[in-house]
Formats: sequence, structure tokens, C-alpha cells
Amino acid sequence: MRITLIAGLLLAFTCGALVQMPESAPAAQTAVLASNGPVVADYARTGYPNTPEGRIAKEVRHELLMLPYYSLFDDLEYSVQGRTVRLSGVVTADHSITKSEAEAAVKRIEGVDKVINDIKILPPSPLDQQAREKVYRAIANTGSLSRYFWEAAPSIHIIVDNQRVTLKGYVNSEMDKNMATIAASGVPDVFKVTNELRVVK
Repeated sequence: MRITLIAGLLLAFTCGALVQMPESAPAAQTAVLASNGPVVADYARTGYPNTPEGRIAKEVRHELLMLPYYSLFDDLEYSVQGRTVRLSGVVTADHSITKSEAEAAVKRIEGVDKVINDIKILPPSPLDQQAREKVYRAIANTGSLSRYFWEAAPSIHIIVDNQRVTLKGYVNSEMDKNMATIAASGVPDVFKVTNELRVVK
């Protein structure tokens, strides 16, 4: 009987210990590498980590820059998590083929298992197209801002949807960022200007 009692106590202690053991911590999630803005020619060319994800991110950037119809009026962005690439941003109706071409190009990259294509196609609009061209001319003719449009994939991208303008990309100073806002805001028939330009030095 004593043996049975001791065995019962040992069993109770063991069960109690098992109940109090903390659950194993969830597996660490894979870090996400993202463009954090439109892919442009003269920004984020280096600095990728020496990991499979870093190599994929670098290749994604390269492939997006090589797309023939990617222009300053489009916004192509990406994020990489493990072997999955998510494409985002917007393209104009005139360049709608860029959405499918971007997905096809990224799928060919070695190591990519899945591509999620969240790129949106803006509806066709003559008024929006006029606004794009006018805003571009206004910014390019302001101070020394024209230098941001010299590359094939310029540092400043002008996104227009329903005559609302969003400036995206990169400039070298707060002054340039503010000048771009003033220039775009002075264009007739533009309802709103949102400046998402990032200052990099």
C-alpha cells in the first residue's frame, strides 16, 4: 500500500510539472525585405543582406527596372519573405501590361516559389493623363529638380488617380521635397497633392 501511495504521489508531481512547463516559443518569422517605395535606378542598389532573401530581393529590383514600359507615372514596389515575393503599387492603364510582365519576370528568378501580384491598374482617364504630364513639367522646370528625372527609372514618380497626385520616390533634401510639393500644387485641375518623397543623403 505504501508503494502504491508513493507511486501515486510521484505521478501527481510529474503531471503537475508537465502542466506548468511553458509552451515552446513559436518559430521566428522570416524577416521581410521590402523596397519601401518605388523601384528607382539610383537608390537601393546595394545593402542587401548576404542571404537567400537578400539575393532574391536584389534580383527582383533588377528585373523590375528592366521592364520596358515601367515609367515615372507608375509605382512598382516589392517585398520578399522567404521564397515568396509580393508585388505592389500601381501602373497606368496605358502600361497595364507591366503588371503581368512584372509577375512573369519575378517568377523566373531562381529561388522564388511564389509571387503574389497586388499591383493595381489605374482606370484610363484623359484628365489624369493631362495632370501627369503637367505635374511632370512643373516639377522638372522648378529649380534643379530636373536632375531627378535623368535616369530611365527616375527618382521621383508621379502617381495620379482621379486628379489626385501622390509624389513617391527619393530626393536629396527637405528643400527639394518641399519644392516638388509647391510645383505640383500649382498645376491647374489638381485637387490634392500628397508628398511621400523620402529624403536620402
